[in-house]
Amino acid sequence: MLGAEKNFNGRTALITGASSGIGAETAVLFGSQGAHTLVHYGQNLKGASAVVEKIRDAGGSASLVSADLSTVSGIKHFAETIQALKNPVDILVNNAGSLIQRKPFLEISEHLWSEVFTLNLTSAFLISQTVLPSMVERRLGWIVNVSSVAARFGGDLGAIAYSSAKAALSTTTKGLAREFGPMGIHINAVSPGTIDTNYHKKFSKPEALAAVVAATPMERLGTSADISEVIGFLCSEGARFVHGQIIEVNGGFLMV
Repeated sequence: MLGAEKNFNGRTALITGASSGIGAETAVLFGSQGAHTLVHYGQNLKGASAVVEKIRDAGGSASLVSADLSTVSGIKHFAETIQALKNPVDILVNNAGSLIQRKPFLEISEHLWSEVFTLNLTSAFLISQTVLPSMVERRLGWIVNVSSVAARFGGDLGAIAYSSAKAALSTTTKGLAREFGPMGIHINAVSPGTIDTNYHKKFSKPEALAAVVAATPMERLGTSADISEVIGFLCSEGARFVHGQIIEVNGGFLMV
Protein backbone atom coordinates (compact mmCIF):
# COMPACT_ATOMS: atom_id res chain seq x y z
CA MET A 1 0.00 0.00 0.00
CA LEU A 2 1.03 3.62 -0.47
CA GLY A 3 0.74 4.28 3.24
CA ALA A 4 -1.81 4.70 5.99
CA GLU A 5 -2.80 8.24 4.97
CA LYS A 6 -5.90 8.78 2.87
CA ASN A 7 -4.20 9.75 -0.38
CA PHE A 8 -7.42 9.74 -2.43
CA ASN A 9 -9.89 11.33 -0.03
CA GLY A 10 -12.82 12.88 -1.84
CA ARG A 11 -12.02 11.21 -5.16
CA THR A 12 -14.24 8.85 -7.13
CA ALA A 13 -12.35 5.96 -8.72
CA LEU A 14 -13.72 3.60 -11.35
CA ILE A 15 -11.90 0.30 -11.76
CA THR A 16 -13.04 -1.96 -14.60
CA GLY A 17 -12.59 -5.70 -14.31
CA ALA A 18 -12.36 -5.39 -10.53
CA SER A 19 -13.85 -8.68 -9.34
CA SER A 20 -10.48 -10.48 -9.12
CA GLY A 21 -6.75 -10.18 -9.71
CA ILE A 22 -5.16 -6.82 -10.48
CA GLY A 23 -8.49 -5.03 -10.70
CA ALA A 24 -9.65 -6.29 -7.31
CA GLU A 25 -6.35 -5.37 -5.64
CA THR A 26 -6.46 -1.92 -7.24
CA ALA A 27 -10.03 -1.31 -6.12
CA VAL A 28 -9.15 -2.22 -2.54
CA LEU A 29 -6.14 0.10 -2.65
CA PHE A 30 -8.17 3.11 -3.78
CA GLY A 31 -11.10 2.28 -1.53
CA SER A 32 -8.96 1.87 1.56
CA GLN A 33 -7.14 5.12 0.75
CA GLY A 34 -10.23 7.29 0.80
CA ALA A 35 -11.71 7.14 -2.71
CA HIS A 36 -15.30 6.18 -3.30
CA THR A 37 -14.60 3.18 -5.51
CA LEU A 38 -16.81 1.89 -8.28
CA VAL A 39 -16.12 -1.83 -8.56
CA HIS A 40 -16.99 -2.99 -12.07
CA TYR A 41 -17.60 -6.65 -12.86
CA GLY A 42 -18.86 -8.64 -15.81
CA GLN A 43 -20.10 -11.96 -14.47
CA ASN A 44 -18.29 -12.53 -11.17
CA LEU A 45 -20.74 -10.93 -8.76
CA LYS A 46 -19.41 -13.01 -5.85
CA GLY A 47 -15.85 -11.79 -6.40
CA ALA A 48 -16.89 -8.16 -6.86
CA SER A 49 -19.06 -8.27 -3.74
CA ALA A 50 -16.09 -9.59 -1.75
CA VAL A 51 -14.01 -6.64 -3.00
CA VAL A 52 -16.69 -4.17 -1.86
CA GLU A 53 -16.83 -5.89 1.51
CA LYS A 54 -13.03 -5.60 1.89
CA ILE A 55 -13.17 -1.90 1.13
CA ARG A 56 -15.96 -1.30 3.61
CA ASP A 57 -14.18 -3.37 6.27
CA ALA A 58 -11.21 -1.03 5.80
CA GLY A 59 -13.47 1.95 6.46
CA GLY A 60 -13.88 2.87 2.80
CA SER A 61 -16.80 3.46 0.47
CA ALA A 62 -17.58 1.36 -2.61
CA SER A 63 -20.35 0.50 -5.03
CA LEU A 64 -20.90 -2.31 -7.52
CA VAL A 65 -21.39 -1.61 -11.23
CA SER A 66 -22.02 -4.36 -13.78
CA ALA A 67 -21.58 -4.44 -17.55
CA ASP A 68 -20.50 -6.73 -20.35
CA LEU A 69 -17.53 -4.88 -21.84
CA SER A 70 -16.96 -7.45 -24.58
CA THR A 71 -19.78 -5.95 -26.66
CA VAL A 72 -20.16 -2.38 -27.89
CA SER A 73 -23.78 -2.33 -26.74
CA GLY A 74 -22.70 -3.40 -23.26
CA ILE A 75 -20.03 -0.70 -23.15
CA LYS A 76 -22.48 1.98 -24.28
CA HIS A 77 -24.99 0.93 -21.63
CA PHE A 78 -22.17 1.13 -19.07
CA ALA A 79 -21.28 4.62 -20.32
CA GLU A 80 -24.86 5.73 -19.71
CA THR A 81 -24.62 4.38 -16.15
CA ILE A 82 -21.42 6.35 -15.55
CA GLN A 83 -22.94 9.54 -16.95
CA ALA A 84 -25.87 9.20 -14.55
CA LEU A 85 -23.63 9.09 -11.48
CA LYS A 86 -24.04 11.85 -8.92
CA ASN A 87 -20.28 12.42 -8.64
CA PRO A 88 -18.02 12.49 -11.71
CA VAL A 89 -15.18 10.00 -12.05
CA ASP A 90 -11.81 11.45 -11.00
CA ILE A 91 -9.73 8.31 -11.49
CA LEU A 92 -10.31 5.74 -14.22
CA VAL A 93 -8.39 2.47 -14.35
CA ASN A 94 -9.11 0.64 -17.61
CA ASN A 95 -8.21 -2.82 -16.36
CA ALA A 96 -10.88 -5.03 -17.96
CA GLY A 97 -9.36 -7.43 -20.44
CA SER A 98 -8.76 -11.04 -21.33
CA LEU A 99 -7.21 -13.31 -23.90
CA ILE A 100 -10.69 -14.90 -24.07
CA GLN A 101 -9.39 -17.89 -26.04
CA ARG A 102 -5.90 -18.98 -27.05
CA LYS A 103 -5.91 -19.68 -30.80
CA PRO A 104 -3.25 -20.06 -33.53
CA PHE A 105 -3.45 -17.15 -35.97
CA LEU A 106 -4.98 -19.15 -38.81
CA GLU A 107 -7.76 -20.34 -36.50
CA ILE A 108 -8.78 -16.93 -35.18
CA SER A 109 -12.27 -16.07 -36.37
CA GLU A 110 -13.30 -12.53 -37.19
CA HIS A 111 -15.74 -12.73 -34.29
CA LEU A 112 -13.03 -13.71 -31.77
CA TRP A 113 -10.67 -11.00 -33.07
CA SER A 114 -13.42 -8.41 -32.70
CA GLU A 115 -14.41 -9.61 -29.23
CA VAL A 116 -10.82 -9.47 -27.95
CA PHE A 117 -10.33 -5.95 -29.34
CA THR A 118 -13.68 -4.77 -27.98
CA LEU A 119 -12.92 -5.96 -24.45
CA ASN A 120 -9.28 -4.89 -24.29
CA LEU A 121 -9.27 -1.73 -26.41
CA THR A 122 -12.69 -0.42 -27.41
CA SER A 123 -13.94 -0.52 -23.81
CA ALA A 124 -11.04 1.73 -22.74
CA PHE A 125 -11.71 4.04 -25.71
CA LEU A 126 -15.43 4.48 -25.05
CA ILE A 127 -15.19 4.66 -21.25
CA SER A 128 -12.40 7.23 -21.49
CA GLN A 129 -14.54 9.26 -23.88
CA THR A 130 -17.30 9.16 -21.28
CA VAL A 131 -15.28 10.45 -18.31
CA LEU A 132 -12.91 12.87 -20.06
CA PRO A 133 -15.34 15.77 -20.70
CA SER A 134 -15.91 16.22 -16.97
CA MET A 135 -12.19 15.86 -16.26
CA VAL A 136 -11.40 18.53 -18.84
CA GLU A 137 -14.08 20.86 -17.45
CA ARG A 138 -12.58 20.52 -13.96
CA ARG A 139 -8.97 20.34 -15.23
CA LEU A 140 -8.49 17.34 -12.98
CA GLY A 141 -8.30 13.62 -13.61
CA TRP A 142 -6.21 10.49 -13.86
CA ILE A 143 -6.48 7.63 -16.33
CA VAL A 144 -4.37 4.50 -16.09
CA ASN A 145 -4.67 1.87 -18.80
CA VAL A 146 -3.56 -1.68 -18.08
CA SER A 147 -1.52 -2.93 -21.03
CA SER A 148 0.69 -6.04 -21.01
CA VAL A 149 4.26 -7.14 -21.56
CA ALA A 150 2.77 -9.09 -24.49
CA ALA A 151 2.38 -5.75 -26.28
CA ARG A 152 6.18 -5.56 -26.44
CA PHE A 153 6.95 -8.95 -27.95
CA GLY A 154 3.71 -10.32 -29.39
CA GLY A 155 2.84 -12.68 -26.55
CA ASP A 156 3.04 -16.45 -26.45
CA LEU A 157 1.58 -18.62 -29.20
CA GLY A 158 -2.14 -18.16 -29.60
CA ALA A 159 -2.21 -14.65 -28.16
CA ILE A 160 -1.82 -12.45 -31.24
CA ALA A 161 -5.24 -10.80 -30.93
CA TYR A 162 -4.67 -10.03 -27.26
CA SER A 163 -1.12 -8.72 -27.68
CA SER A 164 -2.18 -6.61 -30.66
CA ALA A 165 -5.04 -5.06 -28.69
CA LYS A 166 -2.73 -4.32 -25.77
CA ALA A 167 -0.14 -2.76 -28.09
CA ALA A 168 -2.87 -0.52 -29.48
CA LEU A 169 -3.88 0.38 -25.92
CA SER A 170 -0.30 1.45 -25.15
CA THR A 171 -0.27 3.66 -28.22
CA THR A 172 -3.68 5.08 -27.34
CA THR A 173 -2.30 5.99 -23.91
CA LYS A 174 0.45 8.09 -25.47
CA GLY A 175 -1.95 9.81 -27.85
CA LEU A 176 -4.35 10.64 -25.03
CA ALA A 177 -1.51 11.99 -22.91
CA ARG A 178 -0.43 14.35 -25.67
CA GLU A 179 -3.97 15.60 -26.23
CA PHE A 180 -5.19 15.93 -22.65
CA GLY A 181 -2.00 16.65 -20.70
CA PRO A 182 -2.30 20.39 -21.35
CA MET A 183 -5.79 20.22 -19.84
CA GLY A 184 -4.55 18.90 -16.50
CA ILE A 185 -5.32 15.23 -17.06
CA HIS A 186 -2.67 12.67 -16.10
CA ILE A 187 -2.70 9.65 -18.43
CA ASN A 188 -0.33 6.70 -18.21
CA ALA A 189 -0.34 2.92 -18.52
CA VAL A 190 1.05 0.06 -16.53
CA SER A 191 2.32 -2.99 -18.40
CA PRO A 192 2.28 -6.09 -16.19
CA GLY A 193 4.53 -9.05 -16.81
CA THR A 194 3.30 -12.52 -15.90
CA ILE A 195 1.17 -12.10 -12.79
CA ASP A 196 0.07 -14.95 -10.55
CA THR A 197 -3.69 -14.61 -11.10
CA ASN A 198 -6.57 -16.73 -12.37
CA TYR A 199 -5.81 -15.40 -15.86
CA HIS A 200 -2.63 -17.46 -16.09
CA LYS A 201 -4.16 -20.41 -14.28
CA LYS A 202 -6.67 -20.48 -17.14
CA PHE A 203 -4.53 -19.60 -20.15
CA SER A 204 -0.94 -20.65 -19.33
CA LYS A 205 0.60 -24.08 -18.77
CA PRO A 206 2.66 -24.70 -15.60
CA GLU A 207 5.81 -25.34 -17.63
CA ALA A 208 5.40 -22.00 -19.41
CA LEU A 209 5.05 -20.21 -16.08
CA ALA A 210 8.13 -22.01 -14.77
CA ALA A 211 10.07 -20.81 -17.81
CA VAL A 212 9.02 -17.23 -17.10
CA VAL A 213 10.22 -17.53 -13.50
CA ALA A 214 13.54 -18.89 -14.72
CA ALA A 215 13.92 -15.95 -17.12
CA THR A 216 13.01 -13.34 -14.51
CA PRO A 217 15.80 -11.80 -12.39
CA MET A 218 13.42 -11.55 -9.41
CA GLU A 219 12.87 -15.32 -9.77
CA ARG A 220 9.11 -15.22 -9.23
CA LEU A 221 5.85 -14.34 -10.89
CA GLY A 222 4.35 -10.96 -10.13
CA THR A 223 1.51 -10.37 -7.70
CA SER A 224 -1.57 -8.24 -8.12
CA ALA A 225 -0.21 -5.93 -5.41
CA ASP A 226 2.97 -5.40 -7.46
CA ILE A 227 0.78 -3.84 -10.14
CA SER A 228 -1.87 -2.10 -8.03
CA GLU A 229 0.70 -0.12 -6.08
CA VAL A 230 2.21 1.22 -9.30
CA ILE A 231 -1.27 2.21 -10.46
CA GLY A 232 -1.82 3.98 -7.15
CA PHE A 233 1.49 5.80 -7.54
CA LEU A 234 0.56 6.97 -11.05
CA CYS A 235 -2.55 8.61 -9.58
CA SER A 236 -0.66 10.23 -6.71
CA GLU A 237 1.07 13.57 -6.28
CA GLY A 238 4.40 11.75 -6.47
CA ALA A 239 3.75 11.04 -10.16
CA ARG A 240 2.78 14.61 -11.06
CA PHE A 241 5.48 14.79 -13.77
CA VAL A 242 5.03 11.22 -15.04
CA HIS A 243 2.98 11.51 -18.19
CA GLY A 244 2.29 9.37 -21.25
CA GLN A 245 4.42 6.53 -19.94
CA ILE A 246 4.00 2.77 -20.25
CA ILE A 247 5.45 1.51 -16.98
CA GLU A 248 6.81 -2.02 -17.33
CA VAL A 249 6.33 -4.04 -14.14
CA ASN A 250 7.74 -7.50 -14.79
CA GLY A 251 10.51 -8.24 -12.30
CA GLY A 252 13.14 -7.67 -14.99
CA PHE A 253 11.74 -10.29 -17.40
CA LEU A 254 11.79 -7.64 -20.12
CA MET A 255 13.99 -4.55 -19.80
CA VAL A 256 13.30 -1.66 -22.16
